[in-house]
Amino acid sequence: MIYFSQLINQKVWDGFGSIVGKLDDILIDATEKKLPPVVALLLKKNPAGISYIPSDQIASLWPSITLRVGADRIRPFNPTGHELLLLDRVLDQQIVDTEGKRLVRVNDLQLARTGDQFVLTGVDVTGTGLLRRLGLEKVGRALGNMINKQPETVVIPWEFVASIEHDDPLRLSVSQNKLVKMPPADIAAIVDTLDRHTTTALLQGFDNVALADTLEESSPELQASILSNMNPERAADILEEMDPDEAADVLADLPNRTSEALLDLMEQDEAHDVLTLLNYPEDTAGGIMTTEFAFIPDHLSTREAIDYLRHSEDAQEDEVMYYVHILDEAHRLKGIVTLRDLVMSHPEENLDKWEESDEIFVEPLTPQKEVAYLIAKYDLLSIPVIDPDSKKMLGIVTVDDAIDTLLPTAWKKRLPRLF
Repeated sequence: MIYFSQLINQKVWDGFGSIVGKLDDILIDATEKKLPPVVALLLKKNPAGISYIPSDQIASLWPSITLRVGADRIRPFNPTGHELLLLDRVLDQQIVDTEGKRLVRVNDLQLARTGDQFVLTGVDVTGTGLLRRLGLEKVGRALGNMINKQPETVVIPWEFVASIEHDDPLRLSVSQNKLVKMPPADIAAIVDTLDRHTTTALLQGFDNVALADTLEESSPELQASILSNMNPERAADILEEMDPDEAADVLADLPNRTSEALLDLMEQDEAHDVLTLLNYPEDTAGGIMTTEFAFIPDHLSTREAIDYLRHSEDAQEDEVMYYVHILDEAHRLKGIVTLRDLVMSHPEENLDKWEESDEIFVEPLTPQKEVAYLIAKYDLLSIPVIDPDSKKMLGIVTVDDAIDTLLPTAWKKRLPRLF
C-alpha cells in the first residue's frame, strides 16, 4: 500500500530520469465511487511551468514518482471541477465513518495500484498515520517493541467516508447519500457535536422523512436551530413526518409566534393531534403520550382483525406495533392483545377472550412519574391514556418516553428507541 504522506514533496521524475518538479497534491475523481481513481498530480511551481500531470502518464508512485514520458511530452491536464485535492480538502479534515458511526480526523490517506490505474482506498485515522507524516513511524514502532505493543493502523475504506464540508456541493451531496443510510440516532449523535452551520448544511439535504427521524433523536437545541432556520413550509412538512409527541415537544421549545405559524402551515389532522398534546402539561401522561397507536373494533374475529390492521391508516402510523387495542364504537378501551397472540390465534376465534374490565391505564393528567412507575411495575412497553369523562382512548405512553422522568432528556436521546 502507498500512503499519501510518503509522497508529498517528493521529486517527480520523467521517463528519462530527469526531475520535473516536486509533488504538491494529488487529484482524485470526486464522484461517488468506492475506489476513486487518481486523475492527476499537482506539482509545485517549477521552472518548466508544469502544473498538472494526467494520471495516464504516471508510471509509478512508490518508491519513486516516475512518469512514462519525457518532460517535453507531458500532456496538459485541465481540472473540470469534479476533482478533489487530497492535501487541500481531505487531509486533517473531520469526516464521518459511516460504518463505525463516528466522527474522526484524517491523519493520512492510503492509495493502491489496480491494473494501470492508481486509486484512493481509504483514510488512516490512527496515531500511526500522524507519526508517519511526522517521520516518526519507526520511532513509534521502536517504542512499541519496548512495551510489547505495536501501534495499530486502522484504515477506513473510502466507501464508508462521508465529508462534512459544507462549501463543496458535490461532496456534500455524496456525503448526504451515505449519511441517510445510517440509523437516525447515530446521525443525531454525530451532528450534535458539529457547529450549527455545518449541521444545517448537512441535514437540509436530507429528504423530509430522514430529517424528521434524525431530529426526533437530536437535542432540543438542534431541533429548534434547524427548524427555525428552514423555509417555514418545509419545516411544517418535517413536523408532519414526526411522531405527534415529538413534534409537540419541538414546538413547545420554539417561540410562540414561530410555533403558531408552523401549526397554521401543517395539515389539519396533524396539527390537531399536536395541539391536543400541547394543551397538557409536559410532565403529565397527556404531555408525553402519542396519538398514533394500533386498534381494532371489538366485534371482529381474529382473521378480520388482522385484515383490519393491514388496511388501517392508524396501524400504519404505529411504527413499532406490539400491543393492539380493542375499542368499541365509542372509541372506549375494551381490551388489549399482543400482535403475537393475534397472529397465533385461530382465524375464526372471536376477540372476546381479550376483553377485560381491569385493563391498566392512566388519565391525561396522571403525573409522569406515576406513569413510569406503572409501566415498570407491570413490565409494559406502553400504557393507554383514557379520557376520564368520555372514557375514550386518547393515546399511549411508550416506555422510552416514560423513562424521561428518570434520565435527563439529553441522555435519553442517546438511548436506543423502542418506539
